[in-house]
Amino acid sequence: MKAAAIIPAGGIGKRMGLGTPKQFSCLAGVPLLVHTVRAFEQVAEISAIIVAAPMDYLQHTRQLIEQYGLYKVKVVTGGELRQDSVQAGLAHVPLECDFVAVHDGARPLISPELIRACLAAAQKTGAAMAAIPVKDTIKEVGADQFIVRTIDRKTLWQAQTPQVVRTDTLRKAFTAAAEKSFIGTDEASFLELINVRMSVVEGSEQNIKITRPDDLLIAEAILMKKEQPSTPLAAPSLRIGHGYDAHQLAADRPLILGGIEIPHPTGLSGHSDADVLTHALCDAILGALGAGDIGRHFPDTDPSYKNISSLKLLARVIATANEQGYTLGNADITVVAQAPKLAPHFPAMREKLAAVCRADQSAINLKGTTTEKMGFTGRKEGIAAHAVVLLQRQAD
Repeated sequence: MKAAAIIPAGGIGKRMGLGTPKQFSCLAGVPLLVHTVRAFEQVAEISAIIVAAPMDYLQHTRQLIEQYGLYKVKVVTGGELRQDSVQAGLAHVPLECDFVAVHDGARPLISPELIRACLAAAQKTGAAMAAIPVKDTIKEVGADQFIVRTIDRKTLWQAQTPQVVRTDTLRKAFTAAAEKSFIGTDEASFLELINVRMSVVEGSEQNIKITRPDDLLIAEAILMKKEQPSTPLAAPSLRIGHGYDAHQLAADRPLILGGIEIPHPTGLSGHSDADVLTHALCDAILGALGAGDIGRHFPDTDPSYKNISSLKLLARVIATANEQGYTLGNADITVVAQAPKLAPHFPAMREKLAAVCRADQSAINLKGTTTEKMGFTGRKEGIAAHAVVLLQRQAD
């Protein structure tokens, strides 16, 4: 199953009373939109994410996407209405995506598990959405503010997102809506126009939509509870990690090290850009966090990582460290290569790596060595790298 996610984030959030659109408000120090997109990036079935942003904030949104290393994302211009933003996103859905998952940009606590459940249900039924049963007694109230009647809540569900639909079906529904000048509040309402039924997956009370300032406080509390350690022991203030990687040299490949393309007859072979230096650094940081290795987080079986810049992977790894309360103290990296000479390129590498790691350049030390023509590096068959890092806990 291949699906695209459309994140309508073109609104300005008047009810929040903020000077900027609510999707850029911070939750635990990270913009709501970034929280939302990160959840979809963790779902392998989602191969493309289209964010429909306000026209005046296109550049700002693109900068956020780059800053946080969100590699599957394309930012497009949204519209005044939610349906305008979704339709704008539909125009950029890749041809190979049979399904579209639409999710509100201001629902930052969506879980990858709920996204997968909605995708699986839609694959069976053609369309599925997250929703929760109504718990409170529902009253119909007249214009005079008096209760008209009590509504039976047994069959009532409160709609959430994501709402997943076959791509061709959603396009058909939007065409019908345009012909009838219909304005809807979600994808299910559009499907009703063409008599297509949508199944329901039970959602989560935590999948709240940020609409008013108090909603941010609720979301903060939920997030804090999720991140509370299961043990009363305090997290260590320092963590050390070691990383190692090696790649084979091959013709017709650029040689990328530390995010810099280096002139050389051969380059490193790999699923990504095969930046062995940056891979070793990623592994060292993940090792310090006790979070496995780079292959676990960015498997070479995932086509979305094909030829991806390893600096984007590093940005994701650094973001993970920051989320766990750690910053990079320093990194010491040794590249083992018989050729080419790397020292002239180290200043540019340090600049790139330090920017992505949000650290001073003095925190990145780079060294090059040979093996005196011994082994695979000495025979110029490949290049290897070792990295050691020290992570330090951020001050509260």
